[in-house]
Parts: sequence; structure tokens; C-alpha cells
Amino acid sequence: MIVLGLDPGLGTTGWGLIRAEGNRLSHLANGQLKTDAKESLARRLAHLDTMLTALIADHAPQAAAVEEVFVNANPQSTLKLGQARGVVLLSIARAGIEPGEYAARLVKKAVVGVGGAEKAQVHAMVARLLPGAKIAGADAADALAVAICHAHHLASARRLSR
Repeated sequence: MIVLGLDPGLGTTGWGLIRAEGNRLSHLANGQLKTDAKESLARRLAHLDTMLTALIADHAPQAAAVEEVFVNANPQSTLKLGQARGVVLLSIARAGIEPGEYAARLVKKAVVGVGGAEKAQVHAMVARLLPGAKIAGADAADALAVAICHAHHLASARRLSR
């Protein structure tokens, strides 16, 4: 199964694709979708949707997951993140995929084993779990972590349903 993980952001949305076969995970691709800060909010959101739609069409994932919004000190930043996340969820749903949604603490716990892990620890574990992957940046590493988390949860759900 191909799993798409997404770390939404208005300026940069990280994405990562993995193949999950039972407990085996392998890296397929990763990257960052960027919007131009000089453009209007509406144009940036539309451009993000266009890029995500093309990404999903090109790679045909069977599953997808998105990191949940966290509230930060700047309400404007939180609102923009929420709008970008809405576009991400829309693009996934339009493709007929029911997205998984995970809090950052749950992603960290799934990948590192500790919900309060530092970003560097998460990125190191992603590199260890997906050997040979050339990771396109911090947002892409976070997206791969979300994909790994979702793959683990899907595998657990399958085992429990038997």
C-alpha cells in the first residue's frame, strides 16, 4: 500500500510517500510544495490545491494522513495553517481517500516512542526507518513521519479486525 503523509503549511507543505507491506516500510518519494508569499491568500490556497491534486494523480496513494493543527502564539499564523490544512484535506477527499489525522505528539510517539521527542530525534528515526532516503527538508521529514505513523495505525487496525 502506498501511503501519503502531509505536513500542511501555507508557505511550505511537506509531503512524503512510503510503501507499507505488513511491517516493512520503504521510501518512495518526498518533497515540499511551496507557495509565493507575495500572492494573495486565495491564490496561494488555489496553487496548493493544484500542486496536491497533481501529486496525488501522479502517485495514486491508497492512504493518506495529515498532521493536525497546533495552536501557536500567533493567531494569524494558526488561522493560515488551518486554511492550508483545509485545502490539504479537500484534495485528499476529492481523490476518494479518507485521511488519517494525527496530533504531533502521536506522530512522535509512533516514530520515536516518546510523544515529547525533539524534531531532530524524529528526523533521525525517519532516516533510520527509511534507509537511503534523501529527505528534501524538515517539512518533508515531518510528512514522512506522518506517513509512518499512519502505516503503523493501519497495520494495527488490520490485526485487530482479524
